Amino acid sequence: MRAPTADARDSWIASARHIAVEGRCFVLSCNQFNLRRDFPADYRSGFGDDPDAIVTRGGSCIIDPFGNFLAGPNMEGEAILIAEIDRTQIVRGKFDLDVVGHYARPDILQLHVDERSKQPVTTQTSETSGPLKRRDGDWDAE
Repeated sequence: MRAPTADARDSWIASARHIAVEGRCFVLSCNQFNLRRDFPADYRSGFGDDPDAIVTRGGSCIIDPFGNFLAGPNMEGEAILIAEIDRTQIVRGKFDLDVVGHYARPDILQLHVDERSKQPVTTQTSETSGPLKRRDGDWDAE
């Protein structure tokens, strides 16, 4: 799975690892690394005028289906990350977490989709007793 981002916070790295583990897939997450000098000199910036000031710290990484880093996260500068992947890890990972495979139990779990139009917000006052029921386009207490 590709997971490009412009989010260089540590929380994105945790999210990318979670995506890999939850999906039991390899994740290739790329982010840009920029210094102040990569922008025009007349561009006003909160990063000041030091040409070596880091504007975006990167964080590109390659993650296996178990959340392990195969390359990166790189926060040092521009880089091209390369990793050798073992696609059998995907199959191994699905033995203990396969949300659409052997966990699919139509005998006990079913998805029902109600496509009828609904109000996005309903309100209930403290005077209303009991559950709300729709009558003539409005919600009324039973």
